[in-house]
Amino acid sequence: MAQPGWKSLVAEWPWFKGPGRYPISAYSEFMPPPRLGLAPYGEANPFLFLEDDPAGWHVTEYEEAFELRPGLARIAEQVMESMVHLANGREAHGISQAKLTNNPYWPHSLAERRGQLAHERFVLLLSLSLARTQDDKGRVRWTLFGSSEQGPARAFWRSFFQAPGVELPEDRALGVLRGLVSAAFALPETQLADLRGAGLRILPLRPPGAFPYWTEEPLPGWTRRLLFDEGEGLRGVRYLLTFRPFSELSPPLQRAYLAGELHLLPFPGSLVFWGAPPYWTLQRELPFALQIPLLHLVRRHEAPDGLRVPQSGWLHESTPAEPEPDLRHGPLRDRFTRTHRWARVQRHQDELALSALEDKMTHVLFSALPGELGLYGKPMARNAQIWSTDFHSLLDGPAATGQELAKAIARVKRGGLFGYRFHYPAMQVGHHAVYWQRPVVAYLDPHTKKASLPLENLLGYLTAYDTRDPRLADAVELWPRVLKREPHLAAVELRTEKQGRSPRQESLNARKLLDAPVLLGKSPLPRSFARSLLSAPKREGLDQWLDALPGRSGAAQTGGRLADELRAMIAPVRDPQPRPLTYAKTARRSFEVAYWKTIAELAEGRFLTKNNADCVLDAPTQKHLRHSHRDLNPLGGFLLDHYRALVRAAGMTGKALVGDLPFQWKTDFDYDWMGGWLHNQQGKTTERNLMVAIPGRDRSQAVIMADHYDTAFMEDRYEPAQGGDGARLAAAGADDNHSATAALMLGAPIFLALSREGLLGCDVWLIHLTGEEFPADCLGARKLCQSLVEGDLRLRLSNETPHDLSKTRARGVYILDMIAHNNEHDRDVFQIAPGTGPGSLWLAYQAQVSAELWNENTAKWNRRSSRCGLGRARRSKVSEKVPAIARHLALHCEVRPTYDPRSTLFNTDGQIFSDAGVPVALFMENYDINRVGYHDSHDTMANIDLDFGAALAAIAIESVARAATEPLPARRAWWARRERAKPRRKK
Repeated sequence: MAQPGWKSLVAEWPWFKGPGRYPISAYSEFMPPPRLGLAPYGEANPFLFLEDDPAGWHVTEYEEAFELRPGLARIAEQVMESMVHLANGREAHGISQAKLTNNPYWPHSLAERRGQLAHERFVLLLSLSLARTQDDKGRVRWTLFGSSEQGPARAFWRSFFQAPGVELPEDRALGVLRGLVSAAFALPETQLADLRGAGLRILPLRPPGAFPYWTEEPLPGWTRRLLFDEGEGLRGVRYLLTFRPFSELSPPLQRAYLAGELHLLPFPGSLVFWGAPPYWTLQRELPFALQIPLLHLVRRHEAPDGLRVPQSGWLHESTPAEPEPDLRHGPLRDRFTRTHRWARVQRHQDELALSALEDKMTHVLFSALPGELGLYGKPMARNAQIWSTDFHSLLDGPAATGQELAKAIARVKRGGLFGYRFHYPAMQVGHHAVYWQRPVVAYLDPHTKKASLPLENLLGYLTAYDTRDPRLADAVELWPRVLKREPHLAAVELRTEKQGRSPRQESLNARKLLDAPVLLGKSPLPRSFARSLLSAPKREGLDQWLDALPGRSGAAQTGGRLADELRAMIAPVRDPQPRPLTYAKTARRSFEVAYWKTIAELAEGRFLTKNNADCVLDAPTQKHLRHSHRDLNPLGGFLLDHYRALVRAAGMTGKALVGDLPFQWKTDFDYDWMGGWLHNQQGKTTERNLMVAIPGRDRSQAVIMADHYDTAFMEDRYEPAQGGDGARLAAAGADDNHSATAALMLGAPIFLALSREGLLGCDVWLIHLTGEEFPADCLGARKLCQSLVEGDLRLRLSNETPHDLSKTRARGVYILDMIAHNNEHDRDVFQIAPGTGPGSLWLAYQAQVSAELWNENTAKWNRRSSRCGLGRARRSKVSEKVPAIARHLALHCEVRPTYDPRSTLFNTDGQIFSDAGVPVALFMENYDINRVGYHDSHDTMANIDLDFGAALAAIAIESVARAATEPLPARRAWWARRERAKPRRKK
């Protein structure tokens, strides 16, 4: 028997097993859909689904308050303004002539009465198609796709159901209609007790033949006594709720409306988005094309408040044959402001408002030329759909092959006018893309002349389509459950008072505390871990923050109840601390000296060209090169030799494995000006991750400690505004990221010793990832993650022999990226940024315990004769001079989940693992986006803080040892039980 509802969406899990079944593109080239519910690697979201509610899809209070409500209000305002202009014959309505010509919702009989609809209240019952998408800042956000592909009516009528065949209570449903009519027509609800007697009727839609799935059926049972019988005439009928095109209404109905004797709900002009004939044509080739007409009307919006709105419109490529665009088709928007994950903006800021730089649209979509890409650009055509003026698809970017991309480029180069929309794929559960068909209910307030939204409880329904064959008539239907948990509702109301912080920071702090026990499976929540979840000044203790909550709430009583709820969830006293596993080896001067010298050798020794694109072949770069070969290859050899020597010295040859994971760099576009890319295509070189596998007692599991060993191009050598001349030259990379590489190198002998003594609970894998920096863009992380998910991981040993590691499951990945610069504006702080899911927070917890252990012991270590009475360390301007010994630093640890604006997981390899459901946690310094020494010529030893970096490296090593030793918490979910219940095959 088929599973119902959302369970049917994950029925084929694991669908991604096998080579090539889970490819991961560079996010700068193709932003993929967020995978929700049950991730490919098996991490489950405990908040999205309930096992006993197969029709339900949970929406958090934060999504509703911070994204959906303000976003829907903004859309309603823009559509309402357009409708008023349309009804009054003003060209500012923004709906193209091509959409209105032969549109059954705006026939000549209605259009010729422009400016004469004095009785119209402009009621909108606007069915939108929404889904969550991912942006380049790692935010998974509700996004407007446009008008509902399921037609104008289904979202409205499905709002009166809770599941298939399960209607809302009749009194509640009728109350919704009373509230709408009362608000829109300024009537007291007492006059609407009997809706039929008040003159309300319902006239069902007759779906057009091309869209039979637009049917409203089944209508709720209570509608039967309100159905309009055309044989009865119009006596007593004042309000007609219908989604029929105006041209299909009977002549008496049309005359009554035009004479002001009958009110139509919704305003008939607001349905024109479903009646545009050109998009009916385009829908045959792009199944979701009917979303586009409304999307054109709404301005691009990328700020984190409200709904994300991708840019759409028309672009013109001028040629002698096509010198001027034809503006009848829609808005001409042939410039675009690029955004990217390396931008120096805060995640809570509106990047579009801070950037005035626009590029030509054809360059943004298709150009791979170095001068047009700049330092961080890539062609964006994979995240776009493009069509011709005769409404035939030229490109469906998310599904496009290389050949299809080339064909689209050739066609656009010939010139002309082309429609487009940026198309970031909708959220997916398994093979299914999921959209929320949500109605917006609004009317024109006669006093403010603005859209007023009287109802927030019409929620529509969700549709899930199989991406392998998206038939809109065969959707799996789900129903939204907007959560109304009292503590979270109170958290939503909290205010952030400090200037410069995220305006939602205190709400998110409370959310972190409320979510953590569920994710961690640990109640009560340890006090120190609870404090680490707060993004608050270091001097503010947990109790102090809780005491301040009533004053940060809109209602002190509500804030007080929230504070009490949180206190009850947090342990009243600190947990006893376990014994350290590794600090006897790392809390030493010898470790600090080795750490400094290792970074210095990697950053300022013989390895110079350490970007995967090296050596770039353009003239500005070539004239600055000290040698013309790429140093990533010899650097990789140096690291492998280092580990082989350590394994021999530990007497673990044949037990601990050292090798690489080679692969080819592949892209959708050609970048033959990048030497590294070109040599990959010519077979002269390959990319490779480097790996050391250290055995533990349980060989079926592994904890991964990873860095990236490539370095970034220097912005100040490239950007003219910073004195650059366009050269793409690799940074020395002392902090980014040799500070992390050194931590892995120094951790190896410690893990080997633990392994030899039988103290590692499972394997530890040290993996140096290649190609994190642009333009490779998480190249090595994508390859490793793909291998883990597909179950096809094979290590190449020194004798070229492959060693199969596909049966070992990763407990999690610790990513180390930039760990040795102490933020001068907020000192001694570092972040642990976990990915989504329970496993990631468990990794963060182990790391926070390790940090607590370090801090508890610093006072004891600083009483040693070698450090007694010493102050803080000072930087050394030259790599040959190791900074003088100083006291051990106690570090302030902040755990920043993905929705925390200060999390920088998105800016690292960690995002790739999180998106696939591989548990991951990032170790990073307290990242300062505006500091000197990031992606520039100053990323040298002069910017390394030895006391900070050595302490953070030691904490990271301890965290890996703990995660490889502590038992995993038990996780129980229906799909896990299903896997266990499957009958075993007999051998």
